[in-house]
Amino acid sequence: MAKSIKVEDLMAQSGVKFGTSGARGLAAEMTDEVCYLYTAAFIQHLEKMGELKGEGAMAVGGDLRPSTDRIIRAAARAVSDRGYTSVGCGRLPTPALAYYGLVHGMPTVMVTGSHIPDDRNGIKYTRKAGEILKADEAAMKQETVAAPDGLFDQDGMFIKTPAPLEEDRRAEEMYVARHLDFFPENCLDGKRIGVYQHSAVGRELMMEILTGLGAEVEPLGFSSVFVPVDTEAIRPEDVKAAREWAGGYGFDAIVSTDGDTDRPLVSDETGKWLRGDVAGILTAAYFGADGVATPVSCNTALEKCGWFESVYRTRIGSPYVIEGMQQALVAGKHRVVGYEANGGFLIASDISQNGKTLRALPTRDAIIVHLAILLLSIEKKKKISELTSELPQRFTHSNRLKDFPTGKSLEAMKGFRGSDAEKDRQAIEAVFGSYFGQVSTVDNTDGLRITFESSEVVHLRPSGNAPEFRCYNEAHTAERAEEMNGICMKIMAGWR
Repeated sequence: MAKSIKVEDLMAQSGVKFGTSGARGLAAEMTDEVCYLYTAAFIQHLEKMGELKGEGAMAVGGDLRPSTDRIIRAAARAVSDRGYTSVGCGRLPTPALAYYGLVHGMPTVMVTGSHIPDDRNGIKYTRKAGEILKADEAAMKQETVAAPDGLFDQDGMFIKTPAPLEEDRRAEEMYVARHLDFFPENCLDGKRIGVYQHSAVGRELMMEILTGLGAEVEPLGFSSVFVPVDTEAIRPEDVKAAREWAGGYGFDAIVSTDGDTDRPLVSDETGKWLRGDVAGILTAAYFGADGVATPVSCNTALEKCGWFESVYRTRIGSPYVIEGMQQALVAGKHRVVGYEANGGFLIASDISQNGKTLRALPTRDAIIVHLAILLLSIEKKKKISELTSELPQRFTHSNRLKDFPTGKSLEAMKGFRGSDAEKDRQAIEAVFGSYFGQVSTVDNTDGLRITFESSEVVHLRPSGNAPEFRCYNEAHTAERAEEMNGICMKIMAGWR
């Protein structure tokens, strides 16, 4: 008889956490059985929501990590065991799979660990209308799931490995067409773009889309080994490489993404990578947004620039950004977008431009950011560095301490988040005051965001999907923001 387990207990027993981004953990702990059971919980939730019934189908894809193929097979077996069809979409960007699901009214399963190292992986689930939200997460944790007897060995691995899925390339084709059909023909003619490919799953699609719109494209940094590119904490070697490439090739910009191509990197003509929240402002400006949702951690130049009718500040995480965008739609906004500090850009409303319509895609996307900034540069007849210099000069810098358990980071912040605001202020100033001065305001929307009387910002937050302790800083100069971040990281390291 099959053994049943509640998802909350599965989280504790397996070490693989489940949250709004889906399941995520060490690849060794993401056994075939664990991945099968998490996917079964997703399916059961969809059935209760009325989104799956009869002869339904689910689209399945993944990134380029070495463990991805095995996990795809486990997820696909869970789909077939429950009477549904898996549409194998191969290795493709997360937004490409999500778009395919939105167009076809089909839930999706994306095997990816995003930016985290390749000894880890994850599974991201989307419903027919888009990402699972906090209510979905809570409901799925209450599901009780089971696998058939004789399917897995004592280590949780398949006794008989399932056959691989046949791959359907239509999802990739639709994603490419989404961009080539909307933007004007040859709109990037004359632009010379470097594409930092590394191990991003969308590396070939980036090339195809940019060349399809008329750009001259140079591939850079291809890697057959997975590279954990985090667009919020850019590696020093990537900073150096971009500067050297820009100097050697004379690019108008260099573009790249994280592993699953939902978070962008864009450099200016000098090879300086734009911060994700600056790229978000420029992208929103290109689309003429009247409602912009973004987390509280993002650069305050968004409000200070005065370009947008309404700004909705949210907690950190795409589900909260989506809630902010929904709030904007309810308020009657017509061009609603959102973005995160990692640069991932979401579009909540169909956008009409030049007689064409770009369908809403309310999940993180990267390539749309590349194109919007390049086209804004063309429209304004300005270099990308000139576009950024026109923004109010607020600069952000962020980094994180790895292998810092969430419980420990929460414990470290307890002394600053009591019931007495004055005592909290004194405690903060006792630790940070000699570096940053007196406290002006404290915001507990998500983590601990401290604004000092100098207008400098320290924002401490445990990561929601990895054992990492993040720090975001904002100041009047890039050098000061980076200096602040270095100070904070040393202080935080002492809390281990």
